[in-house]
Order: sequence, then C-alpha cells, then structure tokens
Amino acid sequence: NMITGTSQADCAVLIVAAGTGEFEAGISKNGQTREHALLAFTLGVKQLIVGVNKMDSTEPPYSESRFEEIKKEVSSYIKKIGYNPAAVAFVPISGWHGDN
Repeated sequence: NMITGTSQADCAVLIVAAGTGEFEAGISKNGQTREHALLAFTLGVKQLIVGVNKMDSTEPPYSESRFEEIKKEVSSYIKKIGYNPAAVAFVPISGWHGDN
C-alpha cells in the first residue's frame, strides 16, 4: 500500500519518532525511516516534509537539542539519497497532544 500511494504522490510526509531508541531504530541501516525515504525518492516524490513526532516524550519534553539531533541525522541521510535538506521542512509535533 505504501508503494502504491507513493508512486502517485507529489509530496511525502515522513514521520519519525523522537523517542529514545525509536528514532535510532528507524534510522538504522535497515530501519523503516530509511526505507520509506528511499522509496519515496526512488518513486519520484521530490518534495518532502519531515514530521518529528512524540516530541512530548523527549527529555526534557519538546527538547530542542533532541529535535536538532534528529534533524541533523535525517538531513544527512536524505542528502545521500538525493533530496536537498535545505528544501525539506522539519516540523516538531506531538500526535498525542496535538501540538505542532
């Protein structure tokens, strides 16, 4: 389903979890974050937005340093696959609290 929808998309929203361990698992060599970003680019999605979710669960909550750490890691990876990180919006969010 992810591939079918992505192949017709103009823009993708990549959601990454900010929780300790969750982000690291997703961005690891075989992680789902990497897989989905690569698939989106490969299938022709040139516009990307990254939602950094679960910011309420960082220590301290809504940690700017954790957000910047995630932004740096994701930017490094998406640059390698062909995206321009300067053109990608990174948005700190909390789905649980509805904050963005």
